[in-house]
Amino acid sequence: MQIESSLLNDLANALKAERKLQKLSREEAASVCGVSASFIRDVEANPENCSLGKLVRLIGGLGLSLDVAGLQVNANSKYHQGVRQAKMSRRPDFGVSGGQLVNPRATQQPSDAVPSKSKGNQS
Repeated sequence: MQIESSLLNDLANALKAERKLQKLSREEAASVCGVSASFIRDVEANPENCSLGKLVRLIGGLGLSLDVAGLQVNANSKYHQGVRQAKMSRRPDFGVSGGQLVNPRATQQPSDAVPSKSKGNQS
């Protein structure tokens, strides 16, 4: 599949803008997203050279989703496939607020959690 470099540059600009909107340094975003700060720098500067798997982690870690629509076979294309439209949007259940990662589902306690005993209540 061949993706036009202009789409990749648009994606890189959108990711950088979102990171800055959330007031995250590259290091902070890397920690949240599970990638390195150098990877984020590379995405923002040269998106065509980046790993798709890490790019997906970065997108998800910033609380965004990427929808690729219009995958089609194009007989005139060297690779016979093309991407017509890529759309990125925020996931409503995930994001960064006030410098802290917020995920409403993460605040729920697991059903199999074992409460710890306090020192004053030993049996």
